[in-house]
Amino acid sequence: MTKRSEKLVLPIISIVLGFLVGTIIIIATGRSVSGMFIALFKSFTGIDLSGGQAFNPRYIGEFVVQTMPIILTGLSFAFAARTGLFCIGAEGQLMVGSAAASAAALYISAPAYIHVPLVLLSAMLAGALWGAIPGFLKAYFNVPEVTVSIMLNYVGLYLNNFMVLNVFGSADRIKTAFFPQSALLESPFLESITRNSRLNWGFIPVILMLFLFSFIINKTTFGFSLRAVGYNKEAARYAGMKVRRNIVVSLMIAGAFSGLAGAVITTGTFNFGRVIAASEGYGFDGIAVALVGSNEAIGILLAGMLFGMLKAAQPLMQVQGIPREIAGIIQAAIVLFVAMQQGIKMIIGKFEKRKASAPVAEGERV
Repeated sequence: MTKRSEKLVLPIISIVLGFLVGTIIIIATGRSVSGMFIALFKSFTGIDLSGGQAFNPRYIGEFVVQTMPIILTGLSFAFAARTGLFCIGAEGQLMVGSAAASAAALYISAPAYIHVPLVLLSAMLAGALWGAIPGFLKAYFNVPEVTVSIMLNYVGLYLNNFMVLNVFGSADRIKTAFFPQSALLESPFLESITRNSRLNWGFIPVILMLFLFSFIINKTTFGFSLRAVGYNKEAARYAGMKVRRNIVVSLMIAGAFSGLAGAVITTGTFNFGRVIAASEGYGFDGIAVALVGSNEAIGILLAGMLFGMLKAAQPLMQVQGIPREIAGIIQAAIVLFVAMQQGIKMIIGKFEKRKASAPVAEGERV
């Protein structure tokens, strides 16, 4: 296999094997395999194959809502990974982005065409500054970014909750006051065409970030210098590139993607800041999405849609009598097989060698 085909074939094999694991577990527990695939198809297309309501666009809207934040956190992890860094702080960056979006929504008064961009930019700036912390410590003190970023996830969680309870003001100790309409990504039009789903305009910045990610990484000299640092720091330093600066900037851009995810959730899915009891898993889902998508923009989009479909299908699986945890098992199995890609590649290589060395039939000889 060529390097290019590996990026397509290996993730597909991992996905098929992940669904195979889920299917085997469902059969072993005596549940309906067809029920799982009916739920998945319904969450993705809105079409009910079980003979119920023929088409319900609400499911499509909810599928998109589930997909948007994990695409952004996938871009966050992938951007750092493309520059040789393993940053798992997207969860904390998302939370501080959510807090910054809440602050901008509550304390800025402006028309919607100004207010919404300010809310999104505030969240991206907060995420970028949060990402700069592990970036600075890695660049100047060689502190592992994995350790710092995962610890900052907890700090981000408690900082968000402190801001909601003690700064923004929360009468019920759960959420802030409702945001003004000018700060929201929600859309009555999108809700009406998807039967009152939570679909909102958040998909527009998500699409823009996919293009921005691909453009920076693949089309700019700045992106080339970032990738060069990822491939070989010493060679990049010898070539005159600013290695320390690139490490900090890389994690700041990665943090901006995650911060935007916090704004999309806070001002799109909801219209208030929330006290978050525990990590909601968007950051860790983003890691899985980036790995399955081979850290490429188009791969992250498709992998994000896959994982969004699995999330959206969970309540539908329960209706079919299938535990919703099956979707989580499939996700975990897919990530496991992605991590085993080297082994899968070796098996494929053995089959290719065996096929190449097989004796040629008499009729096929020249």
